[in-house]
Amino acid sequence: MFASLSDRLSATFKSLRGKGRLSEADIETTVSQIRRALLDADVAVPAVRAFTSAVRERATSAEVSQALNPAQQIVKIVNEQLIEILGGESRELAFAKHPPTVIMLAGLQGAGKTTLAGKLGKWLKAEGHTPLLVASDLQRPNAVTQLEVVGGQAGVPVWAPEPGNGVGNPIEVARSGVAHAREKYYDVVVVDTAGRLGVDAELMQQAADIRDAVNPDEILFVVDAMIGQDAVTTAQAFADGVGFTGVVLSKLDGDARGGAALSIRTVTGKPVLFASTGEKLTDFERFHPDRMASRILDMGDVLTLIEQAEKAFDEGQAEEMANKIAGDGDFTLQDFLGYMQQMKQLGSMKKMLGMLPGMGQMREQLENFDEREVVRVEAMVQSMTPAERQNPKIINGSRRSRIAKGSGSTVSEINGLLDRFEQAKTMMRSMARGGMKGGLPGQGGMGGLFGQGGMPGGGKKSRGRMAPPPKRGKKGKSGNPAKRAQQEREAAERASAPANAPAGSAFGMGSADPTTVDPSALELPKGFEKFLGR
Repeated sequence: MFASLSDRLSATFKSLRGKGRLSEADIETTVSQIRRALLDADVAVPAVRAFTSAVRERATSAEVSQALNPAQQIVKIVNEQLIEILGGESRELAFAKHPPTVIMLAGLQGAGKTTLAGKLGKWLKAEGHTPLLVASDLQRPNAVTQLEVVGGQAGVPVWAPEPGNGVGNPIEVARSGVAHAREKYYDVVVVDTAGRLGVDAELMQQAADIRDAVNPDEILFVVDAMIGQDAVTTAQAFADGVGFTGVVLSKLDGDARGGAALSIRTVTGKPVLFASTGEKLTDFERFHPDRMASRILDMGDVLTLIEQAEKAFDEGQAEEMANKIAGDGDFTLQDFLGYMQQMKQLGSMKKMLGMLPGMGQMREQLENFDEREVVRVEAMVQSMTPAERQNPKIINGSRRSRIAKGSGSTVSEINGLLDRFEQAKTMMRSMARGGMKGGLPGQGGMGGLFGQGGMPGGGKKSRGRMAPPPKRGKKGKSGNPAKRAQQEREAAERASAPANAPAGSAFGMGSADPTTVDPSALELPKGFEKFLGR
């Protein structure tokens, strides 16, 4: 959603690089470009004014004029102001001292309240709570049925005494739902209420009556992040008519300009608590202003990636795999198959890779990456026998032909997978010996297994398909004495180079030897130290 804004801000900062000192004209030009980028992203005008005013004031202060690198200082200021405009610090849900905690959802029709009720219920269940969903949307056709289906998928019970479709009293349903939760010892109640196509008095009165009936501990305003500045107008109307304690942004994975996320906190003063980032029930996460600001500035979101990996990966298996990669055993294709099956639990490969720093510069390659490539690689490995997975060196020509037929691929694709697996294993072993023993999933050499050149999916023409390995021809010695002497010198230089030096970084973005990197000297985010050498 923030791709356009991220690109505009990156271009603005790029023009400041290399300048040892920033003049007032440079600062004004930068602030003007930031203002234009925010307005183009459909951020509300009051939020834009507050943001640019704070950036200008700090940019002209001593912290920039006396800085060794003024351009980096400007980026730091913009990052801190983005965190501020997004809410500062993330806030936890307010739970009642005496259960059940009542959470009421409000918003316009089509904002995604019913689906979000299921996502919130699943998230609460994963956090150790016993939630109950209450179907108080009795007006929208099949709203009750939809909540029952979503609740069943999430494994959360639903209180639906009325069929809906215009039948029943939503206020009584909400009141009886809270009473049922208290009787059956559910500790959280999520009340799904009706929406409308627009803000009107009837909607406000009904929402206010439900609020008075159940006395909620949290009123979450669900807003479609794709509707732009109109989201701010709607939020202000709900704040005046019903009141709410927090905001949930739905459809944050859309291709709109994202101005709602940057505007609501400034205009209403209420924090954003959660974000819905996809259609699956697992595409739901806590909203962290600092992490969202990092995503906007293309600094990545490594902490969220770590949290998701910790949930998806078995700690014992991850430890065993890290030891194998480090050299305490042979990392085989069988191990890789288990690793890949765990990676699939993280969700979209595009989304996971998009959380890495600097991936905004490779957005085109990410967009062209075919998610089905992971399934194709898995099919190839599963078409091998257990002996072949344990020892890929026994896979001769006839075996490769059999594997290709069994997986619906070609022999050249099997060759490419085996070559890249060996390269990735060598690179990961080098990184492990350099200290990155428990690296992030998808980093190291793993990314290169799904496409040529390290980047999943390769270039635009490859469309995510595997490219065959380059042909290696044996070059004979020249009959020309001068040329032959040059060839012998080059051969001697190659022989003196490290035998296992990697050809490039995991994503094709460099050629530095990872064994020379001191992880303790890197400015890693808080919480990352657990992934360093054990």
